[in-house]
Amino acid sequence: MRLKLLLTALSLFLSGTIVADDTQSAPDWTLQSTGGETVTLSEVAAEQPVIVLFWATWCPYCKSLMPHIQSVRLEYGDDIRVLAVHFRDDEGDPAGFMENAGYDFTVLPDGDEVAELNGIWGTPGVLVIDRNSMIRFDLYTLPDYDLPANGKPSSHGKKAAFKAPYWAAELRKSLDLVLSDGAE
Repeated sequence: MRLKLLLTALSLFLSGTIVADDTQSAPDWTLQSTGGETVTLSEVAAEQPVIVLFWATWCPYCKSLMPHIQSVRLEYGDDIRVLAVHFRDDEGDPAGFMENAGYDFTVLPDGDEVAELNGIWGTPGVLVIDRNSMIRFDLYTLPDYDLPANGKPSSHGKKAAFKAPYWAAELRKSLDLVLSDGAE
């Protein structure tokens, strides 16, 4: 039993899910949602752990990951909240995109400054923030697995479909740790 626990902990550490000494405080910010709500990260995080998704309507990786995040949202229910910070997209309609897709995330447009504040440079960016406003998961820290080489380049859509389930599994592991360790 101890060996199994040790191997599980080692696996989580090596996968990038546990940030350990690198855990850092999330910068606080406030944005207006498409529904008119003023959202301040520290206030939302004080109530429950938060998934912060940095996305754009044109991003194939975001489009592949979002159904998985929605399933996470449904699985964890009111124990978590998803804030979808829209950035790097002057042409898209984030509220329309979310409504058409049926996602129930809190949509926060005009998130370029918030993305920069969090060191997010590309889409998607995903953070899990615990109730102490600590970053407990950062998608950017995961190993970058890619499709097996088959002699021809793969499209972004195909790469995204390959990576999204892995990203969602790691996100779930992180949420399980946050919700079970008392730092929620």
